[in-house]
Amino acid sequence: MERRQVPCYVGAIGAGTLCGLFAPGAGGALEAVVAPVLGALLYATFLQVPIAGLGRSLRAGRFLLAVLVVNFVVVPPVVAAMFPLMPGDPALRLGVLLVLLAPCVDYVIVFSRLAGGSADRLLAATPLLLLAQMALLPPLLALFLGPELAEVIEPGPFLHAFLWLIALPLALAWLTQAAARRLRVGRLVAEGTGAAMVPLMAAVLLTVVASQLPKLDGRLGEVVPTVPFFVAFLLVMAWAGRAVARGFRLPTAEGRAVVFTGATRNGLVLLPLALALPDERGAVAPVVMVAQTLVEVVGMVVLVRVVPRLLPAPAEHPGNAGR
Repeated sequence: MERRQVPCYVGAIGAGTLCGLFAPGAGGALEAVVAPVLGALLYATFLQVPIAGLGRSLRAGRFLLAVLVVNFVVVPPVVAAMFPLMPGDPALRLGVLLVLLAPCVDYVIVFSRLAGGSADRLLAATPLLLLAQMALLPPLLALFLGPELAEVIEPGPFLHAFLWLIALPLALAWLTQAAARRLRVGRLVAEGTGAAMVPLMAAVLLTVVASQLPKLDGRLGEVVPTVPFFVAFLLVMAWAGRAVARGFRLPTAEGRAVVFTGATRNGLVLLPLALALPDERGAVAPVVMVAQTLVEVVGMVVLVRVVPRLLPAPAEHPGNAGR
């Protein structure tokens, strides 16, 4: 399955699409499963990361600075360049801004690892990314749409995501790693969970697509004009992340992680916030964010193959052939 992971993921997306189109009533039940399955995937991912090494990752100043630069120095001008071309509907624009201005803190770690990125560095940067977007989203929204919209940002979704999708899986992974050093059953659990990475990732993709696709029903025409912006964002940020990584002279694994954190957004975490918005904003903004998530899921599967070519390891570089 490791060797055939991309076909597995494409198949999961296809199955989720069929389920969302032909069994939309199952969407509610599947949506309740997304967070637990994502938590299980992150637990399996964290098991592959030496928890004891996270302290060293926190001291990786250049990497942490590159992550902040790509997300909060590069991303806002990229969004600002697209903003005048976006549909004029304020609710649509709010949905686009909410999802594009906030960096992902959950499955970005998984996709980065699949592409040979530094999962431990990215995991160590997660609290910093959460705090930074909580602090910076209100002023950024105010800058784009006016000060009255800054108040829509609440800490609840961020804290909930951190506790259930980062802190709890990380604590369980640490306990499992500690048990694996002393007990045979701990080693068996760690090995079995590691082998489940591909099925868990496929399950996340299937449940996300199947549960979110029915929400586009009847409003697809409203959100279609935003899709090109989501695709363009992925393309631009892949190259921008590469430029930042090279500018900071990061090692290959760290550079790949920077590309993924710049391109991947926080739609799953911010969706509850968008659903709680009043009036028309609460009806339209979540649909826009769902559309972005669907575009991103496909884009991440593609980037798993593309990013290692954008930032090849020294031994993989054509100029090193035959050395």
